[in-house]
Amino acid sequence: MKKLKEKNDNRIDYGIILPVFLLCLIGLLSLYVALSHDPRDPNVTRAIIMQSLWYIVGTVAVVVVIHLDAKMLWRLTPVLYVIGLLVMLALLKFYDPQLAASTGSKNWFKIGSLTFQPSELMKIAYILMMAMVITNHNVAYKVRTIKTDFRLIGKMVLTTLPVLLLVMAQDDFGTMLVFLAIFGGLFLISGISWRIVIPVIAFAVVFGGGVLFLVTTDFGRNILSHVGFKSYQFSRIDSWLDPFHDPQGKSFQLAHALMAIGSGGVTGTGYNVSHVYVPVRESDMIFSVVGENFGFLGGAFLILIYLLLIYRMIKVCFAMNNEFYAYIATGIIMMLLFHVLENIGANIGLLPLTGIPLPFVSQGGSSIVGNMIGIGLILSMSYQSAKHKPTSRSDRYV
Repeated sequence: MKKLKEKNDNRIDYGIILPVFLLCLIGLLSLYVALSHDPRDPNVTRAIIMQSLWYIVGTVAVVVVIHLDAKMLWRLTPVLYVIGLLVMLALLKFYDPQLAASTGSKNWFKIGSLTFQPSELMKIAYILMMAMVITNHNVAYKVRTIKTDFRLIGKMVLTTLPVLLLVMAQDDFGTMLVFLAIFGGLFLISGISWRIVIPVIAFAVVFGGGVLFLVTTDFGRNILSHVGFKSYQFSRIDSWLDPFHDPQGKSFQLAHALMAIGSGGVTGTGYNVSHVYVPVRESDMIFSVVGENFGFLGGAFLILIYLLLIYRMIKVCFAMNNEFYAYIATGIIMMLLFHVLENIGANIGLLPLTGIPLPFVSQGGSSIVGNMIGIGLILSMSYQSAKHKPTSRSDRYV
């Protein structure tokens, strides 16, 4: 029994589990501070209990997912992708109107007092499906040419397009950017020729610069408003360009987040000592709690934990001989990395606010469960690889 326990322990990557545990702990501590100083007078105890329950649900999801091997994931992938699209489609009809009015996005189901955001789980289904598409293509075309690379790009676009259209129909620009980031990461490592990749990157840079020019001019905004841009999105751009242009109005949240982080200085004001009110701080502005209470050192420590987590995940990715696993790992890394860069970048004024939560730290059950499933998939790679590792020289060729 002791040897079996040791064998199972050796399969588990504690270098991934430890950073996730620390992030969850920081999340609970930060959520308590955010809600304790909220003038809306929320039920802090209930919120902490609910967040803890979501962590438990996420942990159960990790335990389940870690036992799924590559063959089982392969069989489940198309089913999960189709179910995800159907649920996202149903959301267009059965979204919660109150949350849509307050957030500007039709991306929430509501059952009683519980809310659920399907796009968080769709991210995982999308990553799995993209990994399957790329793996299937690479198996079918051992010799790569420009023609076959364009064929792969077509398959990737066709897989992505339904997801993007549904997300756009929900008016969820931030989530759309997450899917594009996942697509970009998989596009770069899919084996597509650099004769295609370099022009695509150049086009993306020029296109991004063009959009930036349009959102900063009245002429450009008039064009963008006719293609689906909303007034609140322009307001977020204005707040990003000049956070203090309307500190008591449209840029109130970002301006006060910057003041809160600035007031923390190097070492912070101390735990649960808050002098600056930041609205809806418990979700996408949670980093301002860390910056205010623990200062630059606390914020740097949090970023270091994320870097450690990403490093361990990349290490797993490079250790995989299974191509399907490698693409899944890349997608999950891109998902988490984009969340971290966008959330912290928005909190410190480097990037526009898009409503992206900070993984494992921000309040939100859908986000926690989705990210935990992603961690479970990463852990399952090393777990299953160790489980099926050949025990003798002859086994290596079986």
